Amino acid sequence: MTSTIHQRFVSRLPSLEKEMGEELFVSGLVGSYRIFQRRNGHRHGIDDATTSWYALQKAPPVKKALDLGTGIGTVGLAVLWALGQGAELTCVEAQEISYRLLTENILGNGLSTCVRAIHADIRDLDLGERFPLVTGSPPYFPIGTGSLPEDLQKAHARFELRGDVGDYARAAKRHITDDGMFVFCFPFRQKSRCIKLVTDVGFKLITIRDVVPMRSKPALFSLYCASLSFPGAPTEESPLIVAYEDGKYTPEMQGLQSTRGFGPEGTNVID
Repeated sequence: MTSTIHQRFVSRLPSLEKEMGEELFVSGLVGSYRIFQRRNGHRHGIDDATTSWYALQKAPPVKKALDLGTGIGTVGLAVLWALGQGAELTCVEAQEISYRLLTENILGNGLSTCVRAIHADIRDLDLGERFPLVTGSPPYFPIGTGSLPEDLQKAHARFELRGDVGDYARAAKRHITDDGMFVFCFPFRQKSRCIKLVTDVGFKLITIRDVVPMRSKPALFSLYCASLSFPGAPTEESPLIVAYEDGKYTPEMQGLQSTRGFGPEGTNVID
């Protein structure tokens, strides 16, 4: 299966590069799944990888999930892979280049029958359907707090050009079951802003876990699990430390990577 999917991506690469007029490359995502990424665009990172992992840690086994602002599919497809046979994913993306790659990533992995891709702004989304698991990796920065990248994909991935984490929470609220889980990430330095925006919508935070990229460095972002019906107070879990000072993964990060189908080094770039 792995070689079949990989060869499908490799054979499609030249024509897709010609169509898009730029250099692309193929990466591993989870298990046998592959993804196309832009060489000079926004790339899959540790925030997406840990968000999908955290969603699977917190949510009970479900058979359908919704991924908001899905980009090229890195959170949603990873969740789908782990949910196994019979699971279905709905993913929503507004940015044109990301949506184009999303559709190719769905097709290349042979997922057209179990993944529904919707080209839309999450702020206008109303599917008339409820999901037991909703995920998202919102853009991190308000407009005006930094230099906007010239590249549109990078700009939309990093800055709140189509809404903030509160807008993600509103979209999640319209589509989540009464006992469903909403799992997402947001910068550590904006924790208080994030909590206010999400709880003002009506969500109750269940757990929060900071992610530290290297043991000697401060936390970079936080993972959140929320519900509309949780009756208690949020639990601040011990930080997830990704790597030691020498760059080697910690045992917990190695374990996380193993759940994604990777070895202890976690390498997923296939050039």
